[in-house]
Amino acid sequence: MGTIYIMEAANLFCGDHDPANSKHLTIEELKLPDLQEILVDHQPGGGRVGVEFAVGVEKLEPTFKLKGWDIGLLRQFGLGVRQRQTFTAYGVIRDKRTGRAIEGKAIMEGRLSRIAPDAFQRGESMAHEYAINEVLHYEIHFDGREELYWDYFTNTIRIGGVDPEPEFNQILRISNAG
Repeated sequence: MGTIYIMEAANLFCGDHDPANSKHLTIEELKLPDLQEILVDHQPGGGRVGVEFAVGVEKLEPTFKLKGWDIGLLRQFGLGVRQRQTFTAYGVIRDKRTGRAIEGKAIMEGRLSRIAPDAFQRGESMAHEYAINEVLHYEIHFDGREELYWDYFTNTIRIGGVDPEPEFNQILRISNAG
């Protein structure tokens, strides 16, 4: 029997889990990064039909939008800050068949590289859209289970907690030790 999972609410911590870094009162929009394969075309010289081959995954770029001004995030921006930050998003996801609330969690490590303010308009609440780039670590957890894990430095990928291609790092003599 199937069900549908609907996200009802979100929160974002920017930097760490200090309650001052919770954005639950100002978060207006949260967009997790697109998961998009890189495909290359191949036209075989002796073949009749071209194909495309997957050769990797596009870079990840999560974004979020907050109401008002956030001076703490302004201080985390770009060139003045060299270290990456950890951004942790939580979502209340509802199983519409059972009514049960489920925790969704995304952990992203990257740099706050874009702050795009809305145009000020009297009588409207101005917001700012933020982008996280140089993402070097990404995790998705659903109902307490790891569903997706990727780390650039250890060259580790897990889907559903399992490395789909363990021989890849073995062949390249890459240790997955963090």
